[in-house]
Amino acid sequence: MQNQTTLFSCIIILLLSSCNNKKNSAPLEVTVIETPKKQVVYQVFTRLFGNTNTTNKPWGTLEENGVGKFNDFTDKALREIKDLGVTHIWYTGVPHHDVITDYTKFGIQNDDPDVVKGRAGSPYAVKDYYNVNPDLAVNPANRLQEFKALIERTHKAGLQVIIDIVPNHVARNYKSLSKPKYIQDFGETDNTTVVYDVNNNFYYNPGEAFQVPEGLSVHKPLGGDAHLLSDGLFDENPAKWTGNGSRASRPDLNDWYETVKINYGISPDGKKDFNELPDGFENEGYKVHFEFWKDKTVPNSWEKFRDIALYWIDFGVDGFRYDMAEMVPVEFWSYMNSSIKMKKPEAFLMAEVYNPSLYRDYIKKGKMDYLYDKVQLYDTIKHIMQGHGKTDYIPPIQDNLKDIEHHMLHFLENHDEQRIASPEFAGNAEKGKPAMVVSATISSSPTMIYFGQEVGEPGAEDAGFGKPSRTSIFDYIGVPHLQRWVNNKQFDGGQSSESEKSLRDFYKRLLNFTINSTALAQNYQDIHLYNRQNTENYSDKVLSFVRWSDDEKLIIVSNFDALNTMEFNLKIPQDLIKTWSLTDGNYIANDVLYHQFSSNLNVANASGELAITIKPLESFILKIQ
Repeated sequence: MQNQTTLFSCIIILLLSSCNNKKNSAPLEVTVIETPKKQVVYQVFTRLFGNTNTTNKPWGTLEENGVGKFNDFTDKALREIKDLGVTHIWYTGVPHHDVITDYTKFGIQNDDPDVVKGRAGSPYAVKDYYNVNPDLAVNPANRLQEFKALIERTHKAGLQVIIDIVPNHVARNYKSLSKPKYIQDFGETDNTTVVYDVNNNFYYNPGEAFQVPEGLSVHKPLGGDAHLLSDGLFDENPAKWTGNGSRASRPDLNDWYETVKINYGISPDGKKDFNELPDGFENEGYKVHFEFWKDKTVPNSWEKFRDIALYWIDFGVDGFRYDMAEMVPVEFWSYMNSSIKMKKPEAFLMAEVYNPSLYRDYIKKGKMDYLYDKVQLYDTIKHIMQGHGKTDYIPPIQDNLKDIEHHMLHFLENHDEQRIASPEFAGNAEKGKPAMVVSATISSSPTMIYFGQEVGEPGAEDAGFGKPSRTSIFDYIGVPHLQRWVNNKQFDGGQSSESEKSLRDFYKRLLNFTINSTALAQNYQDIHLYNRQNTENYSDKVLSFVRWSDDEKLIIVSNFDALNTMEFNLKIPQDLIKTWSLTDGNYIANDVLYHQFSSNLNVANASGELAITIKPLESFILKIQ
């Protein structure tokens, strides 16, 4: 399985001569066999992680509400994240995006609140791809060096580094102060007298000036606080198309008005002014894709983003999370990702693609490693956690995705989604336990958790631009449940409640098991629907499935019911008993999460059955001995 973390097993083969230890006997030969394992991504909103300020004033300034720094990720902090069962850290919000804090003494131009969301700014309105957010540095003049040091500490801790690339749009005022001399800025050489040119980086409305959205006078920038640049105006002439595709010179308040859309060589009428991939290229590897593009002329924007990615790979970054990748043509991704893989074959490339009909194109043609499994698995599990969904809907999802299941990244929280513990989602972090077991064990794909999820953070703060239920990505704010675990930067849970400690212990047990299990990286079979038809007292609030490898056989059972203990005799179908080569008899099945439950798997007449008593919101990962 491509790009999985591997555990190297050495088989020592002694090649001896046929007799008497001859001097010319064959040397010791070592054969390395790669055993695939799952991966775990820890998404951390970088500016919030180390912030110990608890003021949390709505629309508060950096000085009032505080901000975390690169340096807050100490060796101890990174070691604790690694020990949680994490293999990769996605440092969200690292590229230099628009902010309201004044950094003019460092040669950074102030950003206009009329086109900035929040006081701390959106991490998806990048203004300089060749530098990092000055908020994150102790000394903004040395911010690149401080980020470089963080990468080195992260690698020292045994973790890989992922950062954002936002290919669909950039900040309205994009201007790189740090780009290499051979690099030109986005839009620097554009012909602004035309709506479209294949090598323009933006789309234009010639003869029309940009106007800030109507409604900003009501939805006031900075919550209405006075600011020299907050005057309802922003100088952009001619107006550019907005990031979400709005062509209006005055975008709507609900548009991504703080950004401008990148032109990838697609004309306003939808014509592609670049080569398309030949038939069958979905079956070719990245090296063939790279060779295909070597002698092709591509739009200028393609080259700019390729150069950005390779710059960060050279800097020490191990991979990227691509924002709204489906809004960018798949041919670009073939070009971009094959270029990255040629330089760093093990690069970890994950992306937002929410249209299931596009999944296979973006994986096979676009050479993505991983896509969000949101509109199928996440949305279904969320409904079950909220009490109005059925577990019966999950097995068909896995069956539909079986050819690409390894590439569908699983999560229950991220910066775009509501916190599990928020009233708007489940209202109780404990309801995430069975969901997390299912999400983390049902496929060989990576698992992602969002910082604070492991201690039940509810995202309840009124931050200003960002609203409760999601931890704000737009404001300077503290994250209370996480802050108690951070414990004045001791990173030891010293202020955490007993329930928070217990929840984190659950995540630690689960995630560490997943990254060390061979079964979870290999075979899957549903037994839920079989039991729904054949087992008494087995309901649509329970889910069961099996995972196995040559050396590990697992039966996984989760109870999503928050009130009722379930008792039933779980049945294992004949085809699975045959696949597992189990003869008639009794086999011990021990839970590997808490080691407090075991049952006998009784095999008779080539069918299996084991008694299950499972409490509300409890899960078992039963390993057959």
